[in-house]
Amino acid sequence: MFLALREIRYNKARYTLIGAIIFLIAYVVFILSGLSVGLASQFKQAVLDWKAEKVVLSTSSNNIISASQITSDDLSNIHIENGSELSLFSTSMRKSKSERDNIAIIALPDKSKIMPEVLEGKKFTDNHLEMIISKKLANQGYKIGQEVSVGNNNIKIKIVGISKSSSYSASPVIYTSFSALNQIKFGEKSTSTSSVNAVVVKSGKVKIDSSISNQYKVLSISDLINDIPGYSAQNMTLSAMIYFLFLIVLLIIGVFMYVITLQKVPIFGIMKAQGISNRIIMNSLLGQSFIISLVGVFVAFIASYGTSFILPDAMPFEISLTNWLLYALILIIVSIIGSLFSIITIRKIDPTKAIGG
Repeated sequence: MFLALREIRYNKARYTLIGAIIFLIAYVVFILSGLSVGLASQFKQAVLDWKAEKVVLSTSSNNIISASQITSDDLSNIHIENGSELSLFSTSMRKSKSERDNIAIIALPDKSKIMPEVLEGKKFTDNHLEMIISKKLANQGYKIGQEVSVGNNNIKIKIVGISKSSSYSASPVIYTSFSALNQIKFGEKSTSTSSVNAVVVKSGKVKIDSSISNQYKVLSISDLINDIPGYSAQNMTLSAMIYFLFLIVLLIIGVFMYVITLQKVPIFGIMKAQGISNRIIMNSLLGQSFIISLVGVFVAFIASYGTSFILPDAMPFEISLTNWLLYALILIIVSIIGSLFSIITIRKIDPTKAIGG
């Protein structure tokens, strides 16, 4: 390590340049990680808020809640110990004459066990045109007591409560009754019965009567989340970008250290002639990679954390300390691996040839 520090101090400009490159790559990795977690949260947060284990969907739904339909007759043949039925509908609500906000409506019984905690106001009641909105919508200007036109039929729904920020498929969530959702979907004079898309099971066993067992299936929450449209593809894309950045670091460090090794062959030859072992020289090279990558990644970590405070609210950015520490460790390890390519060259140096003997 002593030789590594001496070498870095002697060639400040050269090692500052490679450190800056590692910093920039690590910075992009941390920012992409934050965006990945933030976007994933926007897709699945409402599902996580249920704190459930399983969900019952129709077999034809392709594991998508909104595509599932459970009739009222069949609902009585699905037996659960702890949970609630729900309906999901995506639409928009009017913010002004020329502006609408996309929302995901979740309809529940007013005594539902997956009802969100109300931070302000009160819960909605069945057979009333009332709703609980996400904190995110409240931050956009919606207030308790306000009546908002929802859906294509512009049904007036009164805001009676505000829950924590939550979203489903990147749209903020509102909670309301089945009767209110029925009017939002079909109009005030609709005679259609309220539909149920899923049965959420918080805990316990699920029993589906044999007469309808082939029409419905029990799905784990993790499988449900993975099949949310766009969720898996988005995560795979951002993860692939991060993995390619790891490869770039490996190649940059490998090439940089290999070039330095070639330039210093005469010096290494003299060191070997003086009795300095290959191990000491190789440890010095690995030490340089470790120090440069550690400093670059650490500065990038701090810079990324600082950046999180100035990003606009519209940008879905969420810090996962576990992911950041893991990626930091991978970047450092990859940097060290990159320098291993030069070890073969060091081992092959012949002192007599290197110094012109």
